[in-house]
Amino acid sequence: MIEGILVEGLIYGTMVLGVFITFRILDFPDLTVDGSFPLGAAVMAILISNGVNLLIAVLVAFASGVVAGMVTATIHNKLKVPNLLAGILTMTMLYSINIRVLGNRPNLPLLRQVTILNRFTGWLSFLPTEWSLLVFFLVFSFVIKLLLDLFFKTDLGLTLGAMGNNQQMVVTQGVNPEALKLIGVGLSNGLVAVSGAFVAQYQGFADVNLGQGIIIAGLASVMIGEFILRTNRIGLLTLRVILGSIAFRGIMYLGRYYGYYIRLTPNDLKLITGILIIASLIVTQLRKQKRATTVDLDLDHNPNQPLPEDRA
Repeated sequence: MIEGILVEGLIYGTMVLGVFITFRILDFPDLTVDGSFPLGAAVMAILISNGVNLLIAVLVAFASGVVAGMVTATIHNKLKVPNLLAGILTMTMLYSINIRVLGNRPNLPLLRQVTILNRFTGWLSFLPTEWSLLVFFLVFSFVIKLLLDLFFKTDLGLTLGAMGNNQQMVVTQGVNPEALKLIGVGLSNGLVAVSGAFVAQYQGFADVNLGQGIIIAGLASVMIGEFILRTNRIGLLTLRVILGSIAFRGIMYLGRYYGYYIRLTPNDLKLITGILIIASLIVTQLRKQKRATTVDLDLDHNPNQPLPEDRA
């Protein structure tokens, strides 16, 4: 049970990292995720079925997600469409594109195909399948996290973060915000597509409906992670995103297997996800109000007291 939760949390953790980039770093609410996730799964499945090298298949799946994200950013930048609507437009178009990628079929099985996962589990045949998969995704998630940490410490990564906080400041520095959105939204959806590619291998099939509700699951995971760990350091920010993904999958597991005690069914899982997000928003608002009240009281007692963000 525990190893299954950890494996699912790590698989979807890459997707949650993508959602984190757009929603928290870029402040760009992006619904393309619901289309780029099954796009990555579809591209991976069709390439595996045609005997393409597995590493190349993963890279192509990543590139397909990047292109999908860039389409959304281009619609937003050039046509001045709000980011939410731009994402919805791309997500809607991707549904038809995903069916085309799968050969005009709604799904494609991979049960008899050689995938990265069954090849890796073959190498670690002395371990149970779930534990060998856990080893693989621990390493994979660590590598993705490390690469993202390094990226966001570069000048480009720091500029992306600055644009999410204050776009006008980036403009005054002579940086084109449209180019940054192209890079950021493209990178986000590339990670989402890679997650979809591995989910297809893990589940043994690719389906055009794999992305249904993925964005909500990603948001819930990001918010749960924020309760687990409070920090502003990029290394810990990406870590808490992955921890939030694992915690979310654990909650969903409890809802599936023990929810019948309160008459919950698998059809109620989306309801549970929505309630989790609403509860997270309420707690976040209460925390902000409490913090603001504390600052006001400190200023009343000592007007020269520095604000929390000004303290060393």
